[in-house]
Amino acid sequence: MIMTDTHVKHSIEESLTRAISYQEYRTLVQNLVAEGKSTGELQTEALSNYSMLNDKRMKRLDKTTKLTEEAVAEIKSYNGDVTWLVLTESWCGDAAQTMPVINKVAALNDNITMKVVLRDENEALMNEFLTNGGKSIPKLIAIDNASGNVIGDWGPRPTKATQLVNDYKAAHGKLTPEFKQDLQVWYNKDKGQNTVADLLKLV
Repeated sequence: MIMTDTHVKHSIEESLTRAISYQEYRTLVQNLVAEGKSTGELQTEALSNYSMLNDKRMKRLDKTTKLTEEAVAEIKSYNGDVTWLVLTESWCGDAAQTMPVINKVAALNDNITMKVVLRDENEALMNEFLTNGGKSIPKLIAIDNASGNVIGDWGPRPTKATQLVNDYKAAHGKLTPEFKQDLQVWYNKDKGQNTVADLLKLV
């Protein structure tokens, strides 16, 4: 296990005091959507629309996400003691597609506790876990509860989706609205299986 920098540990401890459960996060998003809002200080029509769409996605995925027998057995056999701290915001499309899957995995083993914090309220922590210099979310930080050390992290997308994004950026320079639509189609077809495969590497 790699020793985690004291500064990083402090940022994690600070964020954990603000962390909520996945169920509390789902309630928060539902309540905000009912008011035409999103998480975060910046409130725009676009962000509230994304949040509304994501709330529907998460509601569907909470019901429909299924794990293979092999994955279930592997998760249940894990005997570590960890917290999966996830940085997110309600308007993030990748988060809506993966957080229900993370929750399904964590719920299978009492040794895995999923906690949720909002990115923009936890800037110090987010800055310790940037992706290519950016504050990409969702970002899952796996913390060993006994030592407080970070034993792994994941995000902002499953590996296959990351490859699709990187390939498209290399060919076109930036992500277009059409590509983002195609990415959602990929998520729908994948049904969370690539995310599960990635998460199994953390257990």
